[in-house]
Amino acid sequence: MKSISQIDAARIIGLWLLAMATGCASTHGLQPTSTLRGANSLATEQTFVDATLRTADAWQGRDWWTALADPQLDQLIQEGLRDSPSLKIAAARTRAALAEAGVSSAARAPQADLSADATRERLSDNGIFPPPFAGGTSTLSDLQATLSWEVDFWGKQRAAYQSALGLARASAVDAEAAHLALSTSIAHAYIQLQHAYLLLDVADSTLRQREQITALTRDRNAAGLDSRLELKQTEESLPAAREQIIQLQETTDITRHQLAALVGAGPDRGATIARPAVNALTEPALPSRLPSDLLGRRPDLIAQRLRVAAAAETIKVRQADFYPNVDLVAFAGFQRLGPGALISAGERQMGVGPALDLPLFDAGRRRAQLASADAVYDATVEQYNQTLADALRDVADTLSSLRSVAALRVEQQQALDAASKAYDLAVLRYREGIGNYLQVLATEDQLLAQQRLEADLRARRLDVSVALVGALGGGFEAPAGTVAYTP
Repeated sequence: MKSISQIDAARIIGLWLLAMATGCASTHGLQPTSTLRGANSLATEQTFVDATLRTADAWQGRDWWTALADPQLDQLIQEGLRDSPSLKIAAARTRAALAEAGVSSAARAPQADLSADATRERLSDNGIFPPPFAGGTSTLSDLQATLSWEVDFWGKQRAAYQSALGLARASAVDAEAAHLALSTSIAHAYIQLQHAYLLLDVADSTLRQREQITALTRDRNAAGLDSRLELKQTEESLPAAREQIIQLQETTDITRHQLAALVGAGPDRGATIARPAVNALTEPALPSRLPSDLLGRRPDLIAQRLRVAAAAETIKVRQADFYPNVDLVAFAGFQRLGPGALISAGERQMGVGPALDLPLFDAGRRRAQLASADAVYDATVEQYNQTLADALRDVADTLSSLRSVAALRVEQQQALDAASKAYDLAVLRYREGIGNYLQVLATEDQLLAQQRLEADLRARRLDVSVALVGALGGGFEAPAGTVAYTP
């Protein structure tokens, strides 16, 4: 005859095999459909064919802004990275995600609890308690310690922890992306402040020139060489020049306020910002292994890869739901009904045993949860694929802009030289009484247009260079273990 333990073991094994067969069959037809795209799978050869290539160690450092050689900009960015509320928000989100990962990690370990209670109650005449307690009022006291552990046969708890940990790592990389976005935003605003000052220089120079022409016209009018019409025309040009100066001074004030807000300070901090003196970045060039190296340099790409990995682990969690859960439970303590000592040999109780949860029929709930996890994974993968395409577009756009700015500066310098000489000649002819004011006015308009364009191109050259740094990841390097995979 078989022993009771042998019979119980046979029953448990039989139920286990039945549950496994049921669980495996019910996942049929459910799987993700999207796949990750590699950087080299997107055509880039023609776009980057004429770009200067460097070795992989030529990436900009994390303190890339120091190449602009402006100590005031260095100070502003350091203040922003230290005090900006946006970065503190990102850091807090990372801490919250890490705490959630800690919760998932704790679920993998045995859990111990201690409980104590005392209940005064009237007991039923026909309940489980016999006389003399039945029908009377008595106290039920209980003191118990419980140890439980969900055995992770199918890797469900481990997958849940890996998913939470992946999201925490993605949040940490998001904080790095916020770091890059803030530093580039401060640099962009700082360059715009310098741009406003360059235009202000042009406006100041224009005002001085017009004041000189007005004085010359007064002399010519006094000498009978010009009429009052020419004099009024020159005098009317002065308010317009002063208006331009006032508008540009407003622009400098607003940009200073913007910089102060970016570094997490009040507008008074902006009032202390002096005129920028940034120099051009060194000639940008692409690392020789672009675009594949971009996968390890762009924080947004890395964070999305980590989310893909987390979504893959969530699929494993949902797949494990189709298999039986086994909990091991042990308890020990004391229980007493009625008055007397609770902690004594006669009141002790203890027990140990497994608890088996068999997923047999749930009206499709587990299949729906797995299908949802598959869909989330597909959406996360496609979001990564789109982020990759956008990253390569960012690099291509900035390279196109740099080429355009370089070509425009060559043509603009020639046009500026010609406009300057034409203006000087027109003024000379006007002074000598050979030319007229209309010639001066026409050549001045051409000169102003070229001077403003020069200021625009100088600022745009710096701005696009900073944009290229951001497009290449701003010196960030991917931490180990960020490669996503297909479940």
